[in-house]
Amino acid sequence: MDVNGQAAVVTGGASGLGAATAQALAAAGAKVAIFDLNADKGEALAAEIGGVFCEVDVRSDESVEAGFAKARAANGQERVLVNCAGVGNAMKTAARDKATGEIRHFPAQAFEWVIQINLIGSFRCIAKSAAGMLTLDPMADGSRGAIVNTASVAAEDGQIGQAAYAASKGGIVGMTLPIARDLAGEGIRVNTILPGIFDTPLMNAAPPNVKEALAASVPFPKRLGHPVDFAGLAMEMIRNPYFNGEDVRLDGAIRMGMR
Repeated sequence: MDVNGQAAVVTGGASGLGAATAQALAAAGAKVAIFDLNADKGEALAAEIGGVFCEVDVRSDESVEAGFAKARAANGQERVLVNCAGVGNAMKTAARDKATGEIRHFPAQAFEWVIQINLIGSFRCIAKSAAGMLTLDPMADGSRGAIVNTASVAAEDGQIGQAAYAASKGGIVGMTLPIARDLAGEGIRVNTILPGIFDTPLMNAAPPNVKEALAASVPFPKRLGHPVDFAGLAMEMIRNPYFNGEDVRLDGAIRMGMR
């Protein structure tokens, strides 16, 4: 798919992987709408790339509907959706406090929060975007649109304390092929990226020695992933007409240990 002149939506597009993808799409000539809750960063990036910012909470049908309405009013019906909105937390399913002996368990509400944003939020945006894509005429190659989702290597290598996060990302992997099959007859492709350890704003909170150790654990190249690495694969998934129904690790060959 040639994205030049086409409308695109990037969720979680105000920073990190989403911001790099929004910039790559805009550089290729796409008209980009950024969905995010961070209005300051989102507005600034939208101004930089000539896009539009939509303050969107992916947990809410009404918020997502309003975001698509604003984006489509500005840019037209999108042919591209990239889902990057996501969160994480870490807590053992049940554990004993070493100091007090108190036994605690992972609260269901904390588990549900991650699932609502990462998994259900992604599906909500996919379903609403795909419905809009169905109103478009097919392009010369029969394509109506392309969707890229963000999972994580935790979907396959979940570590201690990552039950909620790994479940949410594993769900994204699990739904990729069925959704691709659902939409194949209408010329809409669906793929998912499983990033490894990336240098994102969340990672910037870690001390330098922790970041260095994580980078050294990557087989090759021995560094953290750059957001532009993610954006490059997202763009290939969008452009390549034979890329469909795939879940692809982007991780420098790392396999995560227990902790």
